[in-house]
Amino acid sequence: MSALDPIDCLLFSLSRSFCSPLAVFIQIQGCVICLTLAIGWAFAAYVRNREINRIKDGMKGGNSFAFLCHDINELEHSNQVNLPRVSVVMPLKGFGEHNLHNWKSQDDVDAKIIVAGLSTTCSQKIHNQLVGVEKMHKDTKYVLFLDDDVRLHPGSIGALTSEMEKNPKIFIQTGYPLDLPSGSLGSYCIYEYHMPCSMGFATGGKTFFLWGGCMMMHADDFRHDHYGVVSGLRDGGYSDDMTLAAIAGAHKRLITSPPVAVFPHPLASDLSFSRYWNYLRKQTFVLESYISNVNWLMNKALFSSHCYLSWGFVAPYLMAMVHVAAALQIYIKGYSYEETTCSTGGLVLASCLAICTFMELLSMWNLTRIEVQLCNMLSPEAPKLSLGTYNWSMVFVAMLVDNFLYPVSAFRSHFSQSINWSGIRYHLKNGKISKVERNKDMGPNFTDLGGKHLYGKKGAPPKASFLSSFKRSLAQWRQPKKFDV
Repeated sequence: MSALDPIDCLLFSLSRSFCSPLAVFIQIQGCVICLTLAIGWAFAAYVRNREINRIKDGMKGGNSFAFLCHDINELEHSNQVNLPRVSVVMPLKGFGEHNLHNWKSQDDVDAKIIVAGLSTTCSQKIHNQLVGVEKMHKDTKYVLFLDDDVRLHPGSIGALTSEMEKNPKIFIQTGYPLDLPSGSLGSYCIYEYHMPCSMGFATGGKTFFLWGGCMMMHADDFRHDHYGVVSGLRDGGYSDDMTLAAIAGAHKRLITSPPVAVFPHPLASDLSFSRYWNYLRKQTFVLESYISNVNWLMNKALFSSHCYLSWGFVAPYLMAMVHVAAALQIYIKGYSYEETTCSTGGLVLASCLAICTFMELLSMWNLTRIEVQLCNMLSPEAPKLSLGTYNWSMVFVAMLVDNFLYPVSAFRSHFSQSINWSGIRYHLKNGKISKVERNKDMGPNFTDLGGKHLYGKKGAPPKASFLSSFKRSLAQWRQPKKFDV
């Protein structure tokens, strides 16, 4: 060993260490994680593709509006006039890069802008939602909560309403975004962060997952505070979806996600890495909030498993880099494996990981491809989405970066018990918001995903276009006959 370069000695020593039983277990575990994700995405792709085939079969059978409904007779006027009233509540702060286009994707509506005031006992978003619910029409049967950056399809609200009508036992209907990265590493990290969760929404029916960007519920649940939905949100609630998911679990209520509920979500063109980090901090902080002891246990289990699996995903790649670097040094400098006391087992493990990674990326690519195709079919008059804009090398880098940073963010959230969300700092105590601090100087000028200006009028359109964007009709396709915003 004395003839070896000191740096090479260190490299070979690390390679030998990474062939120990524990290190081999970690590397095999990494392969299992990759394959598990690949299988999950393959199943999600199957569910989404089944809906694509249904639409194609309907069109072949003479139903030109199969992207709106299974049975074309549902579009008859006699059926349309009996549709229930739906109120749409959309919390809004600032004006984003893609907001106007997203709002144009909604049907002709009676729009109202309500100044909700400042929250004191919950997050500002939840406060805005509850004020919107208080102002909804007295005849409203269903209320749909939408984020302001959600881009709906022409039949989205109709599809959600139809499922609620078919099965009154549904507590919440939800959907999930298809992130469209803008090219920056931060945008790809957000895309990669959302993708593992997407398989939980592509069940074609019952799910335990809930996305706050799209939630349809019974209006009477809010009027009468059924299951404590109002009090649970109002009294210290930080996250709308996590709180409502916990309530659904506690009362064994049904959450569903129809296969057509996948929505294009273009990310801001100037989404920086720091804004991704702020977004990740908000996501991990959610696990620090809870409404019951059972909810606390579930969040801690999710916290522990996510942190373990995230670093369990990254560690094998670091080991594989050492194995490959050692093998390259042996080849370049002409060492023999006997001289370095290294084994070829490290290269075998690295090769297995490379194969599993390829299968994982292929499955992710396939699911994204199918969801892009589904979104194009559900919005035939909208500009076509393209898979060609995705950089899969960046996706791989984002996988490593996001999974490495998730535990860092989670532990920081755990020990800080406070978060800055769009210029508002929330403090938690016993899982609930106990203090709200506002200071215009403490917050960013932009939100994390949509590139929205939170203060001032920079980038905002003329005032008239704000209201007119809601008023403008795209088409009178199978939507509830009237709903409020």
